[in-house]
Amino acid sequence: MAYLNVETSLTGRRWVGPSGEAERQAEALAQQTGLPRPICAVLARAGVPASEAQAYLSPQLRSLLPDPRSLRDMKPAAKRFLAAVTRAERIAIFADYDVDGGASAALLLDWLGAMDRQATLYIPDRIDEGYGPNVPAMQALAKDHDLIVCVDCGTLSFEPIAAAKGTDVIVLDHHLGAEELPAALAVVNPNRQDESGDLAHLCAAAVVFLMLVETNRQLRESGRKGPDLMAMLDLVALATVADVAPLIGVNRALVRQGLRVMARRDRPGLVALSDVAKLTSAPSSHHLGFVLGPRVNAGGRIGKADLGARLLACRNPQEAQAMANRLDALNTERREVEDQVRAAAMAQAEERGLDAPLVWAAGEAWHPGVVGIVASRLKEASNRPAIVIGLDGDEGKGSGRSVAGVDLGAAIQRLAAEGLLLKGGGHKMAAGLTVARDKLDEAMARLSDLLAKQGAGDAGPADLRLDGTLMPGAATPEIIDQLDNAGPFGAGAPAPRHAFPSVEIRYAKRVGSAHLRLSFSDGTGPRIDAICFGAYDGPLGDALENHGGARFHLAGRLEINEWGGRRKAQLRLDDAAKAQ
Repeated sequence: MAYLNVETSLTGRRWVGPSGEAERQAEALAQQTGLPRPICAVLARAGVPASEAQAYLSPQLRSLLPDPRSLRDMKPAAKRFLAAVTRAERIAIFADYDVDGGASAALLLDWLGAMDRQATLYIPDRIDEGYGPNVPAMQALAKDHDLIVCVDCGTLSFEPIAAAKGTDVIVLDHHLGAEELPAALAVVNPNRQDESGDLAHLCAAAVVFLMLVETNRQLRESGRKGPDLMAMLDLVALATVADVAPLIGVNRALVRQGLRVMARRDRPGLVALSDVAKLTSAPSSHHLGFVLGPRVNAGGRIGKADLGARLLACRNPQEAQAMANRLDALNTERREVEDQVRAAAMAQAEERGLDAPLVWAAGEAWHPGVVGIVASRLKEASNRPAIVIGLDGDEGKGSGRSVAGVDLGAAIQRLAAEGLLLKGGGHKMAAGLTVARDKLDEAMARLSDLLAKQGAGDAGPADLRLDGTLMPGAATPEIIDQLDNAGPFGAGAPAPRHAFPSVEIRYAKRVGSAHLRLSFSDGTGPRIDAICFGAYDGPLGDALENHGGARFHLAGRLEINEWGGRRKAQLRLDDAAKAQ
């Protein structure tokens, strides 16, 4: 039975509550731990037994951090990196142009700076060079450097790495590997095919962090002391959330500790970016993914490719402020470009059909910097894997996003092996590709078949999953703080979402072009304020603004609204349904 009998909400979704078993586990946890029931519901959903509740609520990096040497090639990678530092060799860092690549590069630059060493930063242009190492760039870097470290890229770069003759290459990556590896001195990647997969959830910045842990260990063994790595966890947290790595295992501890470091406001680049984004409270995982991450990404998407990485590594507050202002402006420009491409891609995908195993769209000169974001929007609208491709001349460059349980990266890689793609790779939830124009339809048909075999076409509209019900009087800042303590929340660990049953809309007003502000109560207790972003992009805005006195079930995520020194509960509204 649908939760609160909501079979079809105002957004067309079925509401699904916790299972009977989860309800019983939450009740048992509440009795055994004395923790509030909403927190126990989160623990039950994560499968946490009572004996491990406190450890889960306070994840310790010391106990969760894996031994870096459990990853293949880690020891020789750190040894060669340390040798280059000790001998003052010329080091180049070749990084991807997204947040994970930029944070990975900044980690290395930070560490080297603390050791009074420098490195050349090279980030390819998204349009002119595309993703990952290329032959001309690697040849040029090899002429002037003794060591090239590829971060967040390189695992499938066979020809470019082979072209770096006379120079050692280390790859620190997390993208899906092939059966063979490039001719690098070391390829450290938890998603190599000969790895166990136990650390497959790490982003590239976490892999870089582990290499620095191993490098510091080798320094200690030689009687020397390495830089403070804990102070660099703000970069790992940002990359983990922005790259949509699942917040499980050590990732939870990395993000939790990284947020604490970020709250100290020690990194000029992140301070400047937070200020330009008008963040007035301590950062949360939401801010990393939806406020800071997109701005860091903006340089790689439609501006100067290395701007985000240079901002993250910057130590001069004035320079950081100038770069943050530029990235903020680029992010605004990016949104405008994205809106145009999204409208065209959605119209094309709807005409093709949103119920196929693969939803895709391709258009002339669609900007390569926004196709991944638009693919995410198509995925969200259809609950299907989505590909969006920008065509230019005889080729198209695209990006894809997947849904839970469907490995898009492996399917893309198979397509490339079959010759239907010029290039392709990625991981389970995201992938990139280059396709010849004359093979576009054939490639997408084949990809659709491969994804159908994984069950991509079986799901209906995405259900709205709820963790339980709350009355307005129970939604206090104190309970929200306790819920936040069960985080961080993000991919693989969704934030708790609650339903407020049969409430009265006391106030509703349109804000801007598409948003809705409202307040509600159960008729006896206090009012709760709510915000619904994009409410007028669908039916929610009009239905709630013109409520006519009807009662509604409201569903969303609770958050703290801080204003004028006061802290109030606020609901970030996701959905609503008329109460029967």
